[in-house]
Amino acid sequence: MNVNVAADCHTSEADVARSEWWQGFLRGSHKWDDPARPPLQVIDLFCGSGGFGLGAALAASCFGQRAVFQAIADADAPAMDVYARSLPVRSKISESLATIVDYSVDRVGPDPVFDYPPELLHSALAAEVGSTDLLIAGPPCQGHSNLNNHTRRNDPRNDLFVATAAIVVALGARAVVIENVPGVLRSHSDVVDLARRLLLSEGYAVADRVLRMDELGGWQTRARYFMVAILDGAQEELESILNGVSGRKTDMILAKQAPQDVLWAIGDLVDNAGNSTFETSPVQGPENARRIDFLFDEDLHDLPNSERPDCHRDGTTYTSVYGRMHADKPAPTITTGIGTPGQGRFIHPSRRRLITPHEAARIQCFPDGYGFCTVDEEQPRKALAKWIGDAVPPYLGMSVVCAALTAVTGKQPTYPWENEIG
Repeated sequence: MNVNVAADCHTSEADVARSEWWQGFLRGSHKWDDPARPPLQVIDLFCGSGGFGLGAALAASCFGQRAVFQAIADADAPAMDVYARSLPVRSKISESLATIVDYSVDRVGPDPVFDYPPELLHSALAAEVGSTDLLIAGPPCQGHSNLNNHTRRNDPRNDLFVATAAIVVALGARAVVIENVPGVLRSHSDVVDLARRLLLSEGYAVADRVLRMDELGGWQTRARYFMVAILDGAQEELESILNGVSGRKTDMILAKQAPQDVLWAIGDLVDNAGNSTFETSPVQGPENARRIDFLFDEDLHDLPNSERPDCHRDGTTYTSVYGRMHADKPAPTITTGIGTPGQGRFIHPSRRRLITPHEAARIQCFPDGYGFCTVDEEQPRKALAKWIGDAVPPYLGMSVVCAALTAVTGKQPTYPWENEIG
């Protein structure tokens, strides 16, 4: 197996085993669902196509359990179909989260509290009260993203972060992981602080951390904010676990490690002969094709201003736009804009084309065989870009959910690559 562990001569046997396991996982060599294991009952809100859910499933397996998704919720019904083709889903909810929980917050006093116990208005969620082992959620992040312009960090959808906390309390979920873009910490409405204080008032220990996939040994520079809450948990213990200084095995996957390069993840797909939308890059117009040729002819990775469209020549701050990936570095953050070079650094490092949806899925840590495609139906390119680009990489999801499950159970995880260490 071709494995590039981007580290020095002190790379350990465990590092090599971990690298080999993840590369095999991307190529579809490892299963992620074992019906024989006892269930871990999970709720996934704003679930998209299931990247976070897959991370939770991998984490559950490290504790000898099988993640069973009692309910998943998202406005994108086809995305939930992708999810349900890949993971065990019991119920799908397409209604707006704002319509499925009744709550009110009293902010008059020094500490915010719920005016009355939050109540679930959807039968599938109400049925899970008292039995939810884990809730994961990714409230819409467009209001916080630095790529948003005049509406950034002042978007009414930010309140969905607080609504998620209300659902957590209504369910009595034992462990909770909420994710978002790092910019959520600078929201004008202080949604993170409000959600944290509400959860603390309801008996949860709460800790948070921003994680970057490449800094944890991954192959993409994507960064995400994570809040972890544990019902009746120990505050200091949770903070030490999430920050990777607890002396437990979770420290191994939350500590900084040398990254992998992008070709480590997609090198075997360079000349894939597939002809489906999933396996092919989008056809570019004459100007963008010329720009791609220019980068390769001049052996460049950043397009000079002289070759950019007029609207990009006046000191753009997004130098990665129209850029080519570096073969010897992790991939940049994958977004829904993977179909055009004008949306980011999405040109393949060694071929004169954009990356394919399959390559983007690999970079996002979706394994071959995940349910993006069906035998009978060709998926629209725009939908694939959204399902892949909006996802939480399972690599990050697994790391944080392992921390949450360690805190709630007191048990140590057993990582799948440990079986490969001689």
